[in-house]
Amino acid sequence: MKALPQRRITRRELVTQDYHGTIVADPYHWLNDDTSEEVKQWTDEQNSDFKQYINGYDARNMFKERLTNLWNYERSTLPCKAGNYYYTWRNNGLQNQNVLYRALNPTDMGEVVIDPNTLSEDGTVAIKSTTYSESGKYLAYGLSSKGSDWQTIHVLDLETMQKLPDVLHHIKYTTPCWLPDDSGFFYSGFNAPKSSEVLEADAKNMMVKLHILGQDQSEDKIIHKDDTQPEWNFSLSSDENKKWIFLNIWYGTLRKNQLYYKPMKNIDAPWLTLADNFDECWDVVGVAGDIAYIETQQDAPFGKVMCVKLSENGASDWKTIIPDGGEMLEYVALVNNQIMCVTLHHATHRVMLYNLDGVANREIQMPTSGTLSGYYAKQCDTEIYLQFGSVLYPNVVLKYDFETDKMTTIFACKLDFNFDEYETVQEFCTSKDGTKFPIFITKRKDAVKDGSNPTYLYGYGGFNISMTPSFSVPKLAWLDSGGIYVEACLRGGNEYGEAWHRAGMLESKQNVFDDFIAAAEYLISEGYTSKDKIGIHGGSNGGLLTGACMTQRPELFGAVAVSVPVADMLNYHRFTIGRYWIGEYGSADNPEQFPFMYAYSPLHNVKMNTVYPPTLILTADTDDRVVPSQARKFAATLQAADGGSNPIFIRIEKSAGHGAGKPISKIIDERADLLTFLYVNLNGNLSAS
Repeated sequence: MKALPQRRITRRELVTQDYHGTIVADPYHWLNDDTSEEVKQWTDEQNSDFKQYINGYDARNMFKERLTNLWNYERSTLPCKAGNYYYTWRNNGLQNQNVLYRALNPTDMGEVVIDPNTLSEDGTVAIKSTTYSESGKYLAYGLSSKGSDWQTIHVLDLETMQKLPDVLHHIKYTTPCWLPDDSGFFYSGFNAPKSSEVLEADAKNMMVKLHILGQDQSEDKIIHKDDTQPEWNFSLSSDENKKWIFLNIWYGTLRKNQLYYKPMKNIDAPWLTLADNFDECWDVVGVAGDIAYIETQQDAPFGKVMCVKLSENGASDWKTIIPDGGEMLEYVALVNNQIMCVTLHHATHRVMLYNLDGVANREIQMPTSGTLSGYYAKQCDTEIYLQFGSVLYPNVVLKYDFETDKMTTIFACKLDFNFDEYETVQEFCTSKDGTKFPIFITKRKDAVKDGSNPTYLYGYGGFNISMTPSFSVPKLAWLDSGGIYVEACLRGGNEYGEAWHRAGMLESKQNVFDDFIAAAEYLISEGYTSKDKIGIHGGSNGGLLTGACMTQRPELFGAVAVSVPVADMLNYHRFTIGRYWIGEYGSADNPEQFPFMYAYSPLHNVKMNTVYPPTLILTADTDDRVVPSQARKFAATLQAADGGSNPIFIRIEKSAGHGAGKPISKIIDERADLLTFLYVNLNGNLSAS
């Protein structure tokens, strides 16, 4: 067994908080301060300890090499047409960031438009968003640094390939909406945050503004704001013909919003109402003539499609044209003057076409059971582009021709992996309360169910996010090492509609943990693996999941990986966008919600002198979504309380955020560390090199 670095003891303070008469200790409160030199020193020491540990294993080099080889394949996103060109993001293999190309034919690579890899030496500057002007003359794109959700918007003249002087700051949660004549665009932004607030309190008082090309941002006209509701957020969109603009008002992560519209030709006109409360979700699918097609869950827990007539005097003649069909409606689009509906069938995607009157037309068959991760089409186009993949089916770009009813592959990935040796099967588990839920098990076809297989169990369970079988390189690297990969479809997601989501939120959040624990117990009882051979992993809300499960059932798991976790349920809402999640989790400031949150909060349920499984906590120093202090405090608490000798480490990535925009070089190193940690601890703590 490898000798571990001596476990560090983190300084404790006498800090307490009073929650409705319950006094809760917060001894590592000082780890909240991201600017503190002591916190920076603590970070460096913890990283040094983990690096010393993980680099002592031959498996680290094995996974680094295998991940590098597997990731070294050409890949492409969906084509997007603007003007005469098709634009695609491509990567020749190990480029830190994808490169934007354009060509006259969607199957050609063409010429480079923007290469983000030239914008920073370490690849940590990424493009977060791209929006093309109506004629295709301009491109507005948002740049993000070090994984931040904040971005700056720049504009490129696509005819001259010259960057315009326009630069817009203090932007997040927005997609620019161009005017019909290319003269400017609408966007949502904030006033400049104070430097001390970047990780402490997320921006408030969002405004919708109009930027005219060539003018300074200080001159941008305010189109909408509401000083009485500082926590409301606003996004603007338009129909394809640029006749109408739509204002979406939202304030959290629950699918509930207000929806308004007005004619594009009169942006100073008052907003006209489509939905004026936060009871349900209302998403504009598209507009044909003056008929708007809207997806909603009003009286439809799985979703339905309605139509409504728009006029400058108001909306009228609401009709349901595609009723709730009993399977979750994930995406809706207007294509070829038809309605495309993408639904979930036991957590895999199905694609159906309907006429504009709601009459079913046909199903577009996917290559196998898997995930439709994106699509591109114009309302009147006779073709649609689809991006599809599954665990053992690398992402492909498909073109469906409406006139011939034919599907062709226009881009397919080629990887150095023998897919024929593996299979993905779907099985169903039973949770503590009798609820059945699906899991996807990917394994070698000849795997023996003798309890000896190292098994990587992944879950999320929240925020209406479904876990469909999707492709990723790290899954292949794990399979290649002899392991089984399992993904669980837990309550809290939207695999089975809004009731499924609500059964895993607020006071019902414990159901999610019970589901995940039941999945682990099922895999053990069925002989796929054993307690010493099963590892669990989740990120963000999934980090909360794995943190809660390991504190509730520490004896059940052979290893645990907890990525960018929400770990302190009593204080999460006080940082960055944490307040957006109150509808999902609740708030400890509410005396009715505090008890159930305190009961499962990972940070507050670590028990002294308990033997915890080998645990790796991963975070990033500039994560401005789930602040790194959540992970730091959880790690310090576990290290101090653990009554055993298993490794408990934290890995804190430098110059990185929550995950989006992270360069491939950092991803490979992070995943090599994570897979190595699971591998060596699920294989009997293999000898070090």
